[in-house]
Amino acid sequence: TGSGTTLQGPSTSLPPSSTGTTNTTAHAQGQDAAPTASTAGVLSVLAAPLNTAELVPDEEVNEAFRSALETALLVAFAIGILVAALLALIVSRRIMLPIELVRDTTIRLARGQYDERVPVPAEQELAALARDVNTLAATLENTEQRRARLISDVTHELRTPLTTIEGYMEGLIDGVLEPGEQVFSVVADEAARLKRVVADLGLLSRIDEGVLTLERHPVDPYLIATNVAERLQPQFSDQQVELVTDGEDGLLIEGDEDRLAQIFTNLIGNALTHTPPDGRVSVSGERDNGGVRIEVADTGSGIAPDALERVFDRFYRAPGTDRRGSGIGLTIARSLARAHGGEVEVRSEGPGQGATFTVRLPSA
Repeated sequence: TGSGTTLQGPSTSLPPSSTGTTNTTAHAQGQDAAPTASTAGVLSVLAAPLNTAELVPDEEVNEAFRSALETALLVAFAIGILVAALLALIVSRRIMLPIELVRDTTIRLARGQYDERVPVPAEQELAALARDVNTLAATLENTEQRRARLISDVTHELRTPLTTIEGYMEGLIDGVLEPGEQVFSVVADEAARLKRVVADLGLLSRIDEGVLTLERHPVDPYLIATNVAERLQPQFSDQQVELVTDGEDGLLIEGDEDRLAQIFTNLIGNALTHTPPDGRVSVSGERDNGGVRIEVADTGSGIAPDALERVFDRFYRAPGTDRRGSGIGLTIARSLARAHGGEVEVRSEGPGQGATFTVRLPSA
């Protein structure tokens, strides 16, 4: 009953083995309980359905994005259209300006202003067009100059015999000249020359227009040339010029005999005109690279190098030569040869060295 008294209740003793087993089991169960609870929580979170509504922006953000995108596209489109229009304007100006210059030049050319030229632009295609137009303009200008020169030459060629005839007729009328064979011969010669000029001009015009008809059949051009030479032999004898023929037979081509005869008449007659007395003219013929070549060579006055092609121009006469003939004989000879598909060429070592005219014609 005093303060030092300790009250104890009945105690029950547990068997040591039983108590140890219980504690050991409880400790083991405590270690396994913690990881099992964690795993269950993670699995419960993963197994829970995903709430997609939480990942989608709200309607205001979505609408703002669409509006910004549309605005950017419209601005980009407008800038693209503006840049494209500006580039198109620049390119069109670079293209249209040379084309307008070409158009204006062609209009002036059509009006007869053949000295007009187009400035050549930097662009390759337009530069080629400008050069072509300039070439056309130069050709037209040259043609116009030749036409004007032709009119002047024809006027001169017709005026000369007409003036001679008029002078003799006035002399006869006034009694200054006595009618006689010499006067009548001069008048007849000038009238024949006038007629020949007109006929040659008409023939040349038909050739240039492409309306000359050739009656083609198998002919021997060398035989035709020798026949022409025989016909002109009396004139060679009168002027004391030797005429020689030497060539092959059977050189057949398809050609017009009369026109071929006119070619050789003009060439052989031209050689006689420019060969002095005691000179020589030779006519030869042979096959040449599948065709026929006829040559008329003389020992006459020759041709300067710068005049070799000009001798085929209408009414061209080398300085110091007389004015016999129509002045277009060689022009007609070359034109007729070309109408047969051939060509007439000339070579000369120079003045005083003679000349050789070569007629090339295709074989039959």
